[in-house]
Amino acid sequence: MLLAKHQDILIEAGCDEAGRGCLAGPVFAAAVIFPKDFGHEILTDSKQLSATQRTELRSIIEMKALAYAVASVSPQEIDRINIHNASYLAMHRALDTLSLKAEYILVDGNRFIPYQQIPHCCIIKGDGKYLSIAAASILAKTYRDEYMEKLAEEFPQYGWCQNKGYPTIQHRSAIMLNGLTHHHRRTFRVTDPQLKLF
Repeated sequence: MLLAKHQDILIEAGCDEAGRGCLAGPVFAAAVIFPKDFGHEILTDSKQLSATQRTELRSIIEMKALAYAVASVSPQEIDRINIHNASYLAMHRALDTLSLKAEYILVDGNRFIPYQQIPHCCIIKGDGKYLSIAAASILAKTYRDEYMEKLAEEFPQYGWCQNKGYPTIQHRSAIMLNGLTHHHRRTFRVTDPQLKLF
């Protein structure tokens, strides 16, 4: 795992998102700037970690980062501008609220909409290669999971405590039985041909 590409000379922020493939809830994104000497033995892609590890690492990230920020884009905005643009917008919003201005941006994935003319680099599976992207993936994931668990208190029938809004059989079946809420993304379709929404 590498710390950064240009951190010796530039203030570098790693960005990642969570919740892109969900049927319900916002998409979240985070941006993280680490000090030059930061290191951690288990910090990696959030999908490779247990919920307990993610929670522990979130505290470490928030304590050790020079700056971090988390932002979201609502289901209504996702429906209006599409999920790809919404993911980039969430990253831009996170970058907007960093207490340090990034001079170089590392982005997980293969696409990004340029942000304020700041140079950036897209890295496929970057959350397994760069510490700042891995940290951003953990923050985006844990903040989003907490948000969906809170929503589940009001809408327990959709199983959001377990599925976090992803298109599980449980979630799709609950939609067929109970209909859509204002937290659902109405432009997303259920892929199982046995469970059609439209």
